[in-house]
Amino acid sequence: MDESGDSGRPQPGAGGKDPGTGPGKGAPRRPDDPGGGLLMGRPFGVPVYVAPSWFVVAALITWVFGGQLDRVLPELGGLRYLVALFFAIAFYASVLVHELAHTVAALRYKLPVRRIQLQFFGGVSEIEKESETPGREFVLAFVGPLLSLVLGGLFFVPLQFVEAGTVPGVLLAGLMVSNLIVAAFNLLPGLPLDGGRMLRAVVWKLTGKPMSGTVAAAWVGRGLAVTVLIGLPLLTHTGALGNASSKVGGVETVTDALLAAILAGIIWTGAGNSLRMARLREHLPDLRARALTRRAVPVESATPLSEALRRANEAGARALVVVDGQGNPKGVVRETAIVGVPEHRRPWVAVSGLAQDLTEGMKVPAELAGEALLDRLKATPATEYLVVEETGEIYGVLSTADVERAFVAAMARPAS
Repeated sequence: MDESGDSGRPQPGAGGKDPGTGPGKGAPRRPDDPGGGLLMGRPFGVPVYVAPSWFVVAALITWVFGGQLDRVLPELGGLRYLVALFFAIAFYASVLVHELAHTVAALRYKLPVRRIQLQFFGGVSEIEKESETPGREFVLAFVGPLLSLVLGGLFFVPLQFVEAGTVPGVLLAGLMVSNLIVAAFNLLPGLPLDGGRMLRAVVWKLTGKPMSGTVAAAWVGRGLAVTVLIGLPLLTHTGALGNASSKVGGVETVTDALLAAILAGIIWTGAGNSLRMARLREHLPDLRARALTRRAVPVESATPLSEALRRANEAGARALVVVDGQGNPKGVVRETAIVGVPEHRRPWVAVSGLAQDLTEGMKVPAELAGEALLDRLKATPATEYLVVEETGEIYGVLSTADVERAFVAAMARPAS
């Protein structure tokens, strides 16, 4: 199953960054983090990972396909599992081509791609930004199934020149059918499938509202999840997907139901995540540096913490900026560091010992908002940032804790 698309906007966290899946705290993870799985290469500069779950499904495919080969080519003996393993690898190579189609299209539209990951039910291309137009969204989604259809045709051509009852014939037929199934499945019109993104693009074009497209495609996706959960076991039990006269054993029935539940759960969760990220994206422009900034008081480095806090209280400020003798900002006093100093010691502790030295990346223009603001914070992880006017004048201090609360508020507001 392909789940290519937005991975969501990142949320800056205290002392780190998470460029992965949107709001939330946790350990920072970079695109080349081994947490993505086994790094296989970087085509077009995009890292490709094989998730640990892939080895599970590869073993499952090897076992199932090996059993089928035993009926078709019994003379292979134990070698059938080696042939089945080759099929599993070749199939996921086809999935990788499918994902690379999404990646190339995204890069063509100047949309950053964080990584490609091959996992249990296919692959995912983690595209970090949304398409600017519904036309681009449609193309970006369609190229994946299109490449799978092309691969199915490419495997069909040599199939005409080999015998059906041979190893090459069985492999080519299996790869042709599997790629056609991948294409057909991904064209189903529900998120997070490619067909769902195509439906989203169409509704977006008709209504002029990307959120309307997301809502429609997500709910169709949830309907697909219910259909898969109920319909797939029924189809296999009645023989609609195989020999109608064959009897389905208890183990096969349980396996079909389990696989249907897993697949339905992935589709349902993906549709829900699409709704959640779309809601966040709709309210993203409300995240403005100027509106979230705390008023700050400038203090020199030798100022005792108690005196600095007194000045801040008198001015109604909630942050402290360390400046030199000419008033130039040199650091931002960390809120967590202030909390960690007992009140009876504050007259003897200078603010310089609690400040984080300013780097150029920690100076944020007051007019930044939305994705531009988040990208700026993601580029330089910190707990506090100095917000400045265009003239360089100090406007205040932006805390990542305030940004996190703004994310939560944005998620809580209903979509328009």
